[in-house]
Amino acid sequence: MTHRVNPEQTLEVQGITGLGHVYYNLLEPAIIQQAIVRKEGTLGHGGSFLVTTGKFTGRSPKDKHVVRSPATEGTVWWDNNAPMTPAAYATLKSDMLAHMKGRDYFVQDLFGGADPAHRLDVRVVTELAWHSLFIRHMLRRPDAQQLAKFVPEYTIINCPSFKADPARHGCRSDVVIAMNLDAKEILIAGTEYAGENKKSVFTLLNYILPEKGVMPMHCSANHALGKPTESAIFFGLSGTGKTTLSAAPDRILIGDDEHGWSDRGIFNFEGGCYAKTINLSPDAEPEIFATTSKFGTVIENMVFDPDTLDLDFDDDSITANMRAAYPLDYISNASPSALGGNPGNVIMLTCDAFGVLPPIARLTPAQAMYHFLSGFTSKVAGTERGVTEPEPTFSTCFGAPFMPRRPEVYGNLLRDKIAKHGSDCWLVNTGWTGGAHGTGSRMPIKATRALLTAALSGSLSRGEFRSDPNFGFDVPVHCEGVADLLLDPRRTWADKDAYDAQAQKLVDMFAANFENYVDHIDEDVKACAIG
Repeated sequence: MTHRVNPEQTLEVQGITGLGHVYYNLLEPAIIQQAIVRKEGTLGHGGSFLVTTGKFTGRSPKDKHVVRSPATEGTVWWDNNAPMTPAAYATLKSDMLAHMKGRDYFVQDLFGGADPAHRLDVRVVTELAWHSLFIRHMLRRPDAQQLAKFVPEYTIINCPSFKADPARHGCRSDVVIAMNLDAKEILIAGTEYAGENKKSVFTLLNYILPEKGVMPMHCSANHALGKPTESAIFFGLSGTGKTTLSAAPDRILIGDDEHGWSDRGIFNFEGGCYAKTINLSPDAEPEIFATTSKFGTVIENMVFDPDTLDLDFDDDSITANMRAAYPLDYISNASPSALGGNPGNVIMLTCDAFGVLPPIARLTPAQAMYHFLSGFTSKVAGTERGVTEPEPTFSTCFGAPFMPRRPEVYGNLLRDKIAKHGSDCWLVNTGWTGGAHGTGSRMPIKATRALLTAALSGSLSRGEFRSDPNFGFDVPVHCEGVADLLLDPRRTWADKDAYDAQAQKLVDMFAANFENYVDHIDEDVKACAIG
């Protein structure tokens, strides 16, 4: 046992016994040494660590289960979360712990949340050394004094070599992510994809924080230089541009994926970034590109030259979901506190594969709640197993896979906070223009950045707007640095009739999807319904 741990909170104290060597809270150099000895990956340029995750290169949302009990029966959104019986969970845990005996494990004691008033003290136990490095980047790292007194509130055990038995363990396949909110435990088995670790913590916070009046959000966030109170949040699913757009050189990055919004302002849940690297460019995204050759950065599922170790950012033969995981301070303009004021701007990012939505639209508070509950976007290739091309989807709250409670819980929290703090709301399309996926082209990132800069500065709101005939929101007719043509998606299509047909198709999809929420929302939001 490596003794960098509260001696009163070892795994043995938690009833996890009979393991081989247990490495507690190793620092990055020691973790990498262990990972190399175990042949888990390859040391890359600058001391980065190159790994592949085998069969699974994305999350397995259909294999996520929540233990159904009297305590969770009335609070969990069971339409979105597959139940598991307490008995099946007990068998799964017993079998997994038996499988673990005699094997070495790595433990990281970490914080989920930069605000001490709302953070989660979580222990992550991993079979793979590089998973320990990954989660150490992703969550917030206690100092030595905090570690000496650390008491885990929740424990995650990740054992990829254990394969679940659906008949015996009440799950869907040999992959399982089982969350027991009563026991304060999560078991992960059968997959080496590291993202399951961090998303399990996010799901926990999504369950815990609403009861405290804190809005958990699948979003990135930043604030103006020298003005932490002037913050902005960017909602969006993976692939919509949260990481890229929040890492703007003229603003301070609070975080790139998961945040909370309390009465005191916003706070990052994480201590690092998990950036997609497909087609990553040193010109368009120099800060993120630079992290791929920094010490300890985990390079996941990227093709590289076996002799030079040079990374191929364009080769998606392993997966389009190639990623880099690195600590937040590898971004030069990252906030050391990871805290910001109540956001003046709320931005909802969508990747529209239909090519119908404008690059930006202004939303009223009621429209903002409508689009938040709708969560329209397109799943992009590789983010989930089986997704090979963009698929239009409605993921409520821009994060349905991570929402253990009903969507209206989060929608009402967001509506109330927008109203209380007077936030401006925007819908930004980073998807296609000039045609649907396969015909049109991806929205130029320079145009998106110019529009966001104008929105955050307040200049866009002072300009002229038109009402969109299909969706009812206001669309600017001019923005400096952006072609007027781009602001009107219909004009970008060569075949205007084809655009109209595609727009009507999307309107109908919005209308059908929103039937799920009509019985749970107020009249002002119903009045914003599309279709």
